[in-house]
Parts: sequence; structure tokens; C-alpha cells
Amino acid sequence: MNDRMRAVVPAAEVKACCAAAYGSDIMALLLGDSYHPGGLALTRRLADRLALRPGQRVLDLASGRGTTPLMLAGEYGVQVIGVDLSGANVAFAAGAARAADLADQVRFEVGDAERLPGAAGGFDAVVCECAFCTFPDKPTAAVQMARVLRPGGRLGVTDVTVDPGRLPAELSGLGAWVACVADARPLDEYVEILTAAGLRVTHTERHDRAIAAMLDQIEARLALIRMTARDRAEAAGLDFDRVPEVLAAARAAIRNGVIGYALLIAGKPS
Repeated sequence: MNDRMRAVVPAAEVKACCAAAYGSDIMALLLGDSYHPGGLALTRRLADRLALRPGQRVLDLASGRGTTPLMLAGEYGVQVIGVDLSGANVAFAAGAARAADLADQVRFEVGDAERLPGAAGGFDAVVCECAFCTFPDKPTAAVQMARVLRPGGRLGVTDVTVDPGRLPAELSGLGAWVACVADARPLDEYVEILTAAGLRVTHTERHDRAIAAMLDQIEARLALIRMTARDRAEAAGLDFDRVPEVLAAARAAIRNGVIGYALLIAGKPS
């Protein structure tokens, strides 16, 4: 996304739109339990790369409906705080934690990535899946993530990557922020942002196939939503008339290497 487009879409509007979209039932129908490419399989790979151990404190930033925090608590024995901009997501996730009998290990709160709650050095690890690309002020968010990590702590990110100069017009504008492509960056730019925040990127890997697989899932779910919940979807802002051209543009962009998906691990110096 170019500087002109960033200026056209105010940060407050981006945040409000993303919070409303990702807190809606329609988004849950579209994306399933995990709101990111690769699902829990990629989350487990991220957790393994972070070398999570029982008893560690983990922050999940943009935690959605709580799928990742509940899995990390249940399978890795960590204590997790999930922070999300959507109050609806936080309420849903808290209920899910109680239902899973994990409320003593996991809690959720409403929060902004650019103004994270918690004391400096309070977490052993921070996880952020398919959300960094949507933060309007990425350098500030990166500084906040570094602030809450203890010395020697680790950050794990999975996110959309783009070649912004080749992003098609169909994938720009406010709706594309929600779709995680409008302000996504090349992998090396994410590395630069995290490095500038005082973190040291130690590992990166590509998972471009994961985003193509997620598009297939979305397309299949859209067909079901069109038949069973079209009115609700359109009321939430989903434009079925534009779906084919947007999906086609996204597939072409993935095929041509314009859009991809990546995993990054960074550490805070001891």
C-alpha cells in the first residue's frame, strides 16, 4: 500500500473496521476457528520455534476468539493473555476459556497493539498471527511488543507479505485492510521494522501455500454463506458481486509472487 492510500484511510477508521469485521459471526463462518493461514498446524510450528515451556507467560496479540491461546495453554502448559481490539471477540474467547476449563491459565482483554497493557518485561514470549500487517502504525506496535518482552524473550509472527508496487487495484482500499493485504509489507521490511524496535530476527521461513489454501477454504465457505446467510453477510458489508474479481485477483497475486505468507522469530537481547 502506498503512502497516498495510507493517508486516505485514517488509522482510527482502519482499527474500527477491522475490529468490527473480525468480531462478527460472518468472519467466523468465513475463516473457521483459526483466523489465519496455516491454522493450528502453523501455530504449533510457531510455538515450537519459540521453544515454549510450561509456566511461561505468553501474550497473544490480536487473539481473536481465543483459538491460539487455548491451544497454547492446553498443549504447552503456558499462561496466556490474549489481547484483541474487538470486545465481542474478547467476550467470546473468555467464555471459550471457561468452557475448556482453562480460565486459570488464559485470560483476555480489550487492547490496542500500539498501546499494549502490562509492565515492561512481563512476558517470556509474544505471538502475533496474521495481524501485524493490519496495524496502522507498525513501528510503534513493534516497539510495544519489544517493551513487554523480558530480556531474552522471543517474538513469533506469522503474516501476509506483499510486493506493494505490484498489488492489483482490486486489493486496495479499506476492505483490503480487513483482508490483510492493503498494508502488508515485504518480508525484509518486517525484519527492518522489528530490528528498529530493538529485536533481533533469528529465523524466517515461507509458507506461501498456506494462504492459497485459505483462499480455497474461503471460497467454499462463501458458497455456503450465499445459500444460508446471505442477508446477514451483506448487512455486515460483504459484497457478493465483487467476490469473484477479488478472489481472482488474489489468486493471480499469489501465483505471481505478489502475495505470500511468512513466519518470523525474533529475540530481545538479554
